[in-house]
Parts: sequence; structure tokens; C-alpha cells
Amino acid sequence: MVDDYRHLITGPRLLMVGGGLVAAIAVAAYLMAGASSAPRPEAVIPMATSLPARSTPVAEATTILVHAAGAVHAPGVYLFRGEARVLDLMEAAGGLTPDADHDRVNLAAALSDGQWMYFPRLGQTAIPAPLGGNGSAGGSAVDQSGPLNLNTATAGQLESLPGVGPAIAAAIIEQRERIGGFTSVDGLLAVSGIGPAKLDQIRHLVAK
Repeated sequence: MVDDYRHLITGPRLLMVGGGLVAAIAVAAYLMAGASSAPRPEAVIPMATSLPARSTPVAEATTILVHAAGAVHAPGVYLFRGEARVLDLMEAAGGLTPDADHDRVNLAAALSDGQWMYFPRLGQTAIPAPLGGNGSAGGSAVDQSGPLNLNTATAGQLESLPGVGPAIAAAIIEQRERIGGFTSVDGLLAVSGIGPAKLDQIRHLVAK
């Protein structure tokens, strides 16, 4: 009888313990499921903010001084900021005079610092040279009194040729010095920037 009584008491206790354990497991599972659905703190990335743009320094324009002479209304020395052409110099000097030889002026030629540019008059065959200057500072807005000698022309004179700017003029002089002088006008084809079309454009204006 004693053994049966103990059995009756122990059975309900086991049921209560088992039920409590199941409930505890269910609560823990619910809490874990809720925690896994929440975003992890380390996974939340704040929006990136753009840094203030740095101001880019503006390069100061190079200034050049050029002397205009010949058939212009106001011959003299003119200052330009940045790149300038013979057209700019002509306009700064008040334009060409009525006796200027317009057809011999290369308005597209580039100017360089210290350059002397002469604008010819109608019927003028000889172009005067500046006094007291160096050879590289000379130049003319025309094709001189005849074909330009490729082996003696200055950079400024070469730039007076149509389609020849500072870079090509420098390349011509560099090629001339490298080979010891041009032996023919066709030798210009070896100069960087001069092709058959450009050579045909200046062939009648140059000589060796």
C-alpha cells in the first residue's frame, strides 16, 4: 500500500515538471526568434555624407609683349594675356593702313613673347629687320620678299607660314639642326605635324 501511494504522488509531479520545461523551451524559442528578426547594430550603416569640394586653383594666364611695326595705324608694343594671333595684334594696333598689303598678311599666325611683327605695304619687296633684338624675336606677318629659307629662318618667321604654329616651327628647327640643314623642301615631311597636305600649302613659300 505504501508503494502504491508513492506512485500516485510522484506521477503528477513529473507531469508538472515536464509541462513547465516545455513552456520554458517555448518561451526561449520565441525570444530567440524575435531577437533574430531585429537588425543587428553592426549591420546598420549610416548614410555617407559628401565631403566639400576642393577649390581648384586657376592658373594665371601667361603675358606676352609683341611689337607691331609697318602698315598699322598705331605701331608699338602691346601686351596680351594668354594665347594671341597676328589678328589680335593688328586689331590692337588700330588695324591696317590703306596702303597695307592685305593679301600678304597671315592673320592666323601665333605670337610669342618678345616678337617683332612687321605689316608690309603695297609694293614693298624688302622687309626690314629689327635693330637691337635677337634672331628668335624677329618675325613677319608675311612671306618676306620671297620664299623663306628653311635653313636660316627664325621660329617667328616660320610661324608666319600658314598652318605653322609654335610647336611645328620648333619641330622644323629641331629637324634642321639634327640633319645639318634641309637639302630639299620635301625634307619637311620628316617633321612631326607636317604631312603632304600641309606641305602643299607652304611649298611655294619656302626654299632650302
